[in-house]
Amino acid sequence: MLHSSTHLTPPGGRRPAWRAALCALVLTTAGSGALAAAAPSPAVAVGGHGPHNRACSAGDRPRVPGAARQQAACLDELTTAGTVASGHTDPADYAGLTPKDLPTPSGVPGTQIDGYFPDTSTTNTNHGWNHDAQFVIRLPDHWNGGLVVAGTPGNREQYANDRAISDWVLARGYAYAATDKGNTGLAFYRDGARPGDAIAEWNTRLTQLTRAARTVVEERYGKPPSRTIATGISNGGYLVRWQLENHPELYDGGVDWEGTLWTSKGPGLLTFLPPALRAYPLYAAGGPGAEEAQEAMHAAGYPAGSEFLWPYHYTTYWDLTQRLYREELDPGYDGATEAGTPFCASGTPGCDADYDYGARPRAVHRAVDRIALTGRIGKPLITLQGTLDVLLPIGRDGDVYARMVREAGRGPLLRYYRIEGGTHTDSLVDAFPDRLRPMTPCHHAAFTALERWLAGEGRPPAGHTVPRPADADRTSPLTECPLG
Repeated sequence: MLHSSTHLTPPGGRRPAWRAALCALVLTTAGSGALAAAAPSPAVAVGGHGPHNRACSAGDRPRVPGAARQQAACLDELTTAGTVASGHTDPADYAGLTPKDLPTPSGVPGTQIDGYFPDTSTTNTNHGWNHDAQFVIRLPDHWNGGLVVAGTPGNREQYANDRAISDWVLARGYAYAATDKGNTGLAFYRDGARPGDAIAEWNTRLTQLTRAARTVVEERYGKPPSRTIATGISNGGYLVRWQLENHPELYDGGVDWEGTLWTSKGPGLLTFLPPALRAYPLYAAGGPGAEEAQEAMHAAGYPAGSEFLWPYHYTTYWDLTQRLYREELDPGYDGATEAGTPFCASGTPGCDADYDYGARPRAVHRAVDRIALTGRIGKPLITLQGTLDVLLPIGRDGDVYARMVREAGRGPLLRYYRIEGGTHTDSLVDAFPDRLRPMTPCHHAAFTALERWLAGEGRPPAGHTVPRPADADRTSPLTECPLG
């Protein structure tokens, strides 16, 4: 049954407390206080479109194959310049992912389809559906022939990329589709029957959505997309890598924005987070052992010069990320305890600070094998990561994946850009504007470079470190990131 409007807040107008905790999830969750999630910036007005719905015509309402439920709305504005007011996005889903002053494009009328595929888990409460495998598909009236598909960062829901990705690609004329990956929230690891099931579902859900969205596009516009591009941030970047390795036939290329690396032998989250959890408290305490602890942090992959980011990441990211993803892949480590003991001291029984992935049973490694990357991409990929990423340290993530691609003989299909001064969460640029640069404009630059590559208009520059402009003003880094 199709409806002309949606409601993202459950009846009664209150969001469950656990969802409030997800406001700034990237891999896990971001905190409040000085680094609180940024509110959407004022829209860059184009034309006189208001946020109200238009009546859908029959031709605007293609069916989503395989969907158990869907509802369509014809909108005067598909970007967050209008969807915030009309209720067709959820600002809490993308809070904290972009700089607060990032411009918002507007002037994109079209059709939005919300719905879900059959699923048994119920963590996603959007629309009051209490049903996972939710998706959003946006079809602009003025289409450029392309389709962009995305999976969400962290354990967020389907609107998480709306400000960072959807707004921008819609303004360029692309159709856009995104999925919640099939499970959401801090207890995502409860989904599935065996270790690794929840993360494995992320991959199948993006494949499912891509196939469905390509059919929807063809029905809506009368021809299939001439170009299908996968892109995403963090866990969403991991999905791009996995899709181009396992289903290259569905895509023309992809842009991986600091994707999470999973390898059966390491490195990965479960190899570089425990050393940080052991060493950082000693470093922060000062006194005897602090210098050695700092050296241990550097040896674990956290680069010299990133120390100013460590306090925030310790309290907000490292501990929670380790516990949640270890529970997903190795629930037996701490016995009956679910997702570990927060901020436990090294030496405490079952403490994640002492986790040793290499010493765990083969069954744990088999669980990681199910989601592991190989580097065997089958279509052009542009990867970018910040040199000051201290959630996924670049020397243990992007650098390693680039090497994997080359060793797999797929180097000509990859361009890898190390963004000097970039970090994992763009909202941190608002707190440290003199030390960090936003990654969002670099994603835009990578995306346009991929467009030219796919169009045969020239290969992007060879992979390199993109320097942070020494003399940039406060606004140009929000819109510019020359790749060289």
